[in-house]
Amino acid sequence: MEICREDLVLLCGRMFTQQELEDIRETVRLCWNLSVEELAQTLCEHLDWKTPLGRPKRDSALELLRKLATKGSITLPPKQPYRRSSVKIEAKVECAETPTVMKCSLAELLPIELEPVSGSMANQLWNGEVNRYHCLGYKRPFGAHQRYYIISHGKGGARLGCLMFSAAAWALTVRDEWIGWNPVQRSQRLNWIVNNSRFLIFPWVQVKNLASKALSLAAERLRSDWKIRYGYAPVLLETFVDGSMYRGTCYQAANWLYLGETAGRGRMDRHKEYPSTPKQIYVYPLVKEFREYLCHEERWANE
Repeated sequence: MEICREDLVLLCGRMFTQQELEDIRETVRLCWNLSVEELAQTLCEHLDWKTPLGRPKRDSALELLRKLATKGSITLPPKQPYRRSSVKIEAKVECAETPTVMKCSLAELLPIELEPVSGSMANQLWNGEVNRYHCLGYKRPFGAHQRYYIISHGKGGARLGCLMFSAAAWALTVRDEWIGWNPVQRSQRLNWIVNNSRFLIFPWVQVKNLASKALSLAAERLRSDWKIRYGYAPVLLETFVDGSMYRGTCYQAANWLYLGETAGRGRMDRHKEYPSTPKQIYVYPLVKEFREYLCHEERWANE
């Protein structure tokens, strides 16, 4: 999306002056021997384009370069020869134990907590379990994300399921009208919304009210975990429920709000090219004043 305002142009969530765009074109011309990835890193340094934690926004810079190339504003250097990595990480990892049916009351599992997943081996195990037991399987998350295991200390630390939160959908008519923001605000602040993209209770765990309990625990701790990892705290959660398969009961029980249905398009589809099954949209405000963060410049600028 591109929105002009006087001499400013909104691209990839950032306002650029005409001089900055000219500098980008000149940088690409002068640094022809660099790879596209190296160009993106160079632009981050020149533009001081960083995340709240001070890390270069390389993904945004790469997207910017590709957009400018598509428009014909720049010509990207040729691709570097591909080198196959000698290490391949498989998403499908078998469980270490043979699971036994766990059918009990929620009280018998208490205390329950969410355990952030970190480290290569833990991530591979989480990926494998989601790939094996979730109806959508495992897909590499887009952008910022946080994985959790649902843990029962009442059952000696037994793992009950998996949760993942990742980047929000680009545009949802029902959600965006409910929030009340405009396209510029959405482009600049979409990262303040986080999507519950995977939710799995292992099939051998048959415990009433466990799913809604896990969602409540996630709402309590996600902001702090996200701020530690990415330098800011999101203010709104969203998720999609396939109504042909599920009723969304656990989200309703955890006080998530039903807004309506998606238009049946992919997460990043802005041109209706990738149709998908319409999904029910649920949201959960993490702070009462979430609209101030998403719609008002003063609150957002001070964070």
